Amino acid sequence: MDWTAGYASDIEYTAGFYKEQGPAYLNFVCILNGIEPVPLDKPFTYFELGFGRGLTVSLLAAANPHGQFYAADFNPGQVAGARDLAARAELHNLTLYEASFEELAAGKEALPQFDFITLHGIYTWVTGENQQHIVDFIARYLKPGGIVYLSYNAMPGWAAALPLQRLLVEFGEAFPNRSDIELKGAANLVERMQAAGASYLAAHPGLKQRLDMLKTSNPNYLVHEYMHKHWEPLYHADVARALEPAKLEYAGSAELPLNYPTLYLNDEKRDIIATMSSSAMRETMKDYFANTSFRKDVFVRGARKIGPLRQAELLRNTGVALNARRAECKLEMSLAIGLVNGKPAIYEPLLDALAEQSLTLGELQQLPALNSIALHDLAQAVVMLVASGQAQIYVDTGVDAGRSAGKLNRCIASLASYSDELQALCSPLLGSGMHTGFVERLVFQNLPPDLAQIDQALLVRQVWSALKAQGRKLIKEGETLQTDEANMAELTGQVDLTLKVFLPMWRMLKII
Repeated sequence: MDWTAGYASDIEYTAGFYKEQGPAYLNFVCILNGIEPVPLDKPFTYFELGFGRGLTVSLLAAANPHGQFYAADFNPGQVAGARDLAARAELHNLTLYEASFEELAAGKEALPQFDFITLHGIYTWVTGENQQHIVDFIARYLKPGGIVYLSYNAMPGWAAALPLQRLLVEFGEAFPNRSDIELKGAANLVERMQAAGASYLAAHPGLKQRLDMLKTSNPNYLVHEYMHKHWEPLYHADVARALEPAKLEYAGSAELPLNYPTLYLNDEKRDIIATMSSSAMRETMKDYFANTSFRKDVFVRGARKIGPLRQAELLRNTGVALNARRAECKLEMSLAIGLVNGKPAIYEPLLDALAEQSLTLGELQQLPALNSIALHDLAQAVVMLVASGQAQIYVDTGVDAGRSAGKLNRCIASLASYSDELQALCSPLLGSGMHTGFVERLVFQNLPPDLAQIDQALLVRQVWSALKAQGRKLIKEGETLQTDEANMAELTGQVDLTLKVFLPMWRMLKII
């Protein structure tokens, strides 16, 4: 029997970090929807199914040393790489397994009950049999009150692209090779078909973005997005129905703005949705109105509804931290729900305050410029900032994660000498990670222990030496810089920006 079960396993998945899988983030989704979260100020348990390269679960384990983290993947190469990172960072609260969903569901490993179970993208890439194993695992191991995060390719947004994906897979079957080579050949075929005027492609102009991605996106990502034989986008109603035996109830969306239907659905659409008798049907109707192609669902086993006083208490205790330069923060935000224009009377003082220090919603509400703003309006503004990548939320657990986060960050930064794969650092404040640029990680790697004695010119030379060793050059105004002098001149500005902007931000987020 083929152990891959039709899953493209010869090419490693990208080492992505997905903040939606963080415990505090998932709790926030529950709070927004009036559901009691999992307490994070005491020990908790967490499992990630199909961890890929293991970056997300490693960051979460380092940022939450009082939690016990477990994760499994069936690809031995990915397991070996993730275990190596965990060993280097001395993540004693992270256990990584090489196991299939079937083996896990059958109880192959001695596991505890879990407060959180998460999986990113996997569900619609695997066979129906493996989907059932995932449900069985959740039914067996999720605690009452526990939270599940399940993201997946969704219908009807993928409808027009179904024949495209089938064509890519069929090409791979006809011309078998390594998956990325199959994909490249298939993409070339599609390009020739486009030039020859294939009616399918001409009849679906909305495919342009996906066709462009076949040319420009990371091949490792594209292989795992398209080249699975059992790949099948699903309707939310089907997913919710499949999870019913595990006693899961839909709580809300980790695509945070979707928890505010009045922002993206007009009265007529909401009236139609309101006539639906079940949550599953209401969510499916939203997907038809929005032509949703990817969902980030949060489910709870035994959701406990909370009243307005408890919800307000939890919101006030939710922390907010800026993770963008104040000068570059925008009130016009392009989000999953469309273009949102933040009200300056709320957003300007909110951003000004967060540029100085991280604050809870309760503390923000006490500021003179914001004390007339209703708590839920302030929370909605924070949601938009988080969704646009300008802020992150956190919970003060009272646990010091500085030591474990520091070890992992040093490992990640040291690996930047070899590649740009691990694109995040661990923040003890956030209890999660923060996406970080390549140059920023190289600067981080070469910072002296005494941060008061930074030799900026030396940093520039060290960063350029690492880039040059990897055969990399900087690009300025669309042109690749060829000489050492030109690259170092460009790097001087980038290093200066890192020290003036990101270094203070790292201090605020307790990354250093």
